[in-house]
Amino acid sequence: THLMVLSEKSKVCNGMIISHLRRTGAAAGGDEQFKCAGPTAFFKVSNVITSTDVPNHGSATSHVPELVLNGFGTRLGHRVGRFLGSLFPHNAQFQGRQVATFHNQRDYIFVRHHRYIFEEGKEDFKEKEDSKEKKEKSDENAEDSGDESNDEEKPLQKKSKKTKKKTKTRLQELGPRFTMKLKWIQEGTFDTQFGEFEWFHKRKEMDTTRR
Repeated sequence: THLMVLSEKSKVCNGMIISHLRRTGAAAGGDEQFKCAGPTAFFKVSNVITSTDVPNHGSATSHVPELVLNGFGTRLGHRVGRFLGSLFPHNAQFQGRQVATFHNQRDYIFVRHHRYIFEEGKEDFKEKEDSKEKKEKSDENAEDSGDESNDEEKPLQKKSKKTKKKTKTRLQELGPRFTMKLKWIQEGTFDTQFGEFEWFHKRKEMDTTRR
């Protein structure tokens, strides 16, 4: 179970808090029910485009999408990647042909939602033209006959080759699309007073320019 809290400014989403809640085996209810919950992370959200504003968008179905995590190679990246992966069930329904992508680049996480389709190739016969020209000059014939050397040309040879077309993949974006940037990650549930931070963004030390 996850709890997601979205913040907005001028009716545009600009932040998201995600808290992972899981029950303990011995807990039956009450205050001890979510004792071992966590972690909690805060992401800054930008460049939000809803599904209706995506050009040539498709309609998402209720199928569980496949998950693609790209660029989460560091120690912190593994932590964040597993955290984001826990948002979706791990029994993807492949008949829906939907995929959710989290692409990490320069500490920005780009979120996309697509539907894919495969176009299988068909066997086709293709004629391949092979042309070879050979020129031979003999001094003996030139001296005897006094004529210019003759050029011997080999006729074109056509060979029918059986080739197989490549399988093509087409994508249709379903939306929404947005960009996230991790600001902090905290152990346990959201606690501003006594919470223990695993990592938080230090702007002056971590932000670098592209120059």
